Amino acid sequence: LAVALAKRGARVGLVDADIYGPSIPLMMEVDARPDLDPTGRRLVPFERYGVRFMSIGFLVEKDEAVIWRGPMVMKAIEQLLRDVLWGDLDVLVVDMPPGTGDAQLTLSQKVRLSGAVIVTTPQDLALADAIKGLAMFRKVGVPVLGIVENMSYFACPHCGNRSDVFGHGGGRREAARLDAPFLGEIPLDGKIREGGDTGRPIVAADPASTLSTAWRPTSSLSIGTIARRSSY
Repeated sequence: LAVALAKRGARVGLVDADIYGPSIPLMMEVDARPDLDPTGRRLVPFERYGVRFMSIGFLVEKDEAVIWRGPMVMKAIEQLLRDVLWGDLDVLVVDMPPGTGDAQLTLSQKVRLSGAVIVTTPQDLALADAIKGLAMFRKVGVPVLGIVENMSYFACPHCGNRSDVFGHGGGRREAARLDAPFLGEIPLDGKIREGGDTGRPIVAADPASTLSTAWRPTSSLSIGTIARRSSY
């Protein structure tokens, strides 16, 4: 999503707020320590595919487990927001961990969020958690921009048949029930997985493919809807 927004001309930042399981270093194929700005007070974000990004994964050893209690997690997230030289951005995308824990509460309390996008897979087990996330954001006054159904279906590359591995339509059904916009379906596809594992997001690796079009923001989720220009 961050890369798709950048391709539409937005100045995009990406924060990896999953402190216990940071994935942005792998998904953007960067294995390095960030530099400091000339003042020595702020980290300089990495940049690829037009997206500036920062993760706790760049600040700890690659295979090191982060075993922190809530206050340390909250402090780390604040530092990723405040102690990084983001510059002038149109959109700051925050990649959240699952659930309704310290990361979500910290963000909702410390910064003015334009909104939250709820991502779920179609089956009831995943929807139960997604619904709780949606309820939490509404309770703390964060607008819910909509629901995305990830791994919505599998289209066999050999025979072309479609298989609803995790069921189908759960995200759309719950969006209607909860009066939230339904933003679209992301298929389960090996090329998307491969792009995430190799640091070449499908939107950048094959922008003309039908898979890439699934990630492009629709009129329901336009840059104007989610952007609030900020200088960090």
